[in-house]
Amino acid sequence: MDQPESMPILSDRVLVNGGVSPLTLTADGILRWTERSQRSLKVEKEVLGFSAEGPKIRIRAIVEGGGGIFCIGSAGNLVRKDFVFQPLSEDSLLLWCQRLREYIDSLGRPKHLFVLLNPFGGKKSASKIFVDHVKTLFEDADIQITLQETQYRLHAKEVANSLDLSKYDGIVCVSGDGILVEVVNGLLGREDWDAAIKMPIGVIPAGTGNGMAKSLLDSVGAPCAAPNAVLAIIRGHKCSVDVATIVQGEAKFFSVLMLAWGLVADIDIESEKYRCLGSARLDFYALQRILHLRQYNGRISFVPVPGFETYGEPTNFHGKSTGEQNSHIPSEEEPAKAQQHGYQGPYIDLEDLDWRTINGPFVSVWLHNVPWGGEDTMAAPDAKFSDGYLDLILIRDCPQLPLLSLMTELKSGNHVKSPYVMYLKVKAFILEPGPQTQDPTKEGIIDSDGEVLARGKGTYKCDQKTLMAYDKLQITVDQGLATLFSPIED
Repeated sequence: MDQPESMPILSDRVLVNGGVSPLTLTADGILRWTERSQRSLKVEKEVLGFSAEGPKIRIRAIVEGGGGIFCIGSAGNLVRKDFVFQPLSEDSLLLWCQRLREYIDSLGRPKHLFVLLNPFGGKKSASKIFVDHVKTLFEDADIQITLQETQYRLHAKEVANSLDLSKYDGIVCVSGDGILVEVVNGLLGREDWDAAIKMPIGVIPAGTGNGMAKSLLDSVGAPCAAPNAVLAIIRGHKCSVDVATIVQGEAKFFSVLMLAWGLVADIDIESEKYRCLGSARLDFYALQRILHLRQYNGRISFVPVPGFETYGEPTNFHGKSTGEQNSHIPSEEEPAKAQQHGYQGPYIDLEDLDWRTINGPFVSVWLHNVPWGGEDTMAAPDAKFSDGYLDLILIRDCPQLPLLSLMTELKSGNHVKSPYVMYLKVKAFILEPGPQTQDPTKEGIIDSDGEVLARGKGTYKCDQKTLMAYDKLQITVDQGLATLFSPIED
């Protein structure tokens, strides 16, 4: 049964390409007119902005292919297109401008954004992507931007930690996943972290991994491309995303993507020595690591989500509950240097939870917060942005040929169906990494969101300083703590 048409906000006759046509703006945001045939635009999804040019109104839109209703889930390319209407009187022109502005303003779109651009990441294409897509589309949408290029590692974290957030409606990262992770860590390190982390963050794919951008856009069937990501930010829709707190002693790291130890971490980090091969370095080094497969001794402990309680063996929690400092009120006598600022992690009484444990050796331990680890790697097909859980992908032992076959299934997510893979969801996690089984004098690498948290003895660049030691670490999840600009389904 056909849906009844929405009531018009405004309807009047205008000139379109030399002919007179009725133009209507409906209450549900559809612009309709006749130009040889019935035409329409969805204001929320297709209209970027508009301007009055003398007696005419120019609508700046982004549509699929040659026009018509834009479907973000289609395989078509996005095209910038202008539509020009001329009201038949000055009063009509003013009224159209007023009604269009009121409707667009009612959508809650951002008006001023702080843009962080990493000119060095990936293929060093971020600057070109910014000029070709980001800057022009934001201008078309009447969004003011303040641009900051990052100059060195952790620069974005420093900026986010000190930025006057009251001036902006969001922070946009034109990069791979690294700048996003730095921004989240910077916001959570502030004294006003609880307000700061509510600042929406936009992600535009311009790096090597682009796991978060891929996860967001793929959730609505859209391609992982800069115009689609920019359009999602312009529209102003938001979603919550879990933040994992990784703790070792006083050291903390806040993760929004993943943690890896074993095969995946070794490929991700050690393949840097083959950067001359470009993106092919990952496939090349993955083959090397499978042919010369390592296994690591160690132990993992976890709190399974209901439905996954059969994995592992029961164990007791040996550690301390997290986030206790957040509820601490310092006394006047307490030295200022002893007062900790910033987010300390969620408060969870870990001792009262039902813990399970699995002993090594392990080929790979991989925790994921979102489905995609990169544009071609659907690491955790069942992962959700804000369920309060981490997806654990675990390989304890696997012959080389099945492992090679398994790795080729990463693009589709079918690797989790392998009998050699354990795939489950956890609420909390403890990693106790050990040495390689073949050579106990050599240890491994722990990688989170592209950041090397720890390098064990005998590993690639093991002389470099890291945030944590190659030792026991603990992970808890704060459900929906951060906010991202997100695309919407058509």
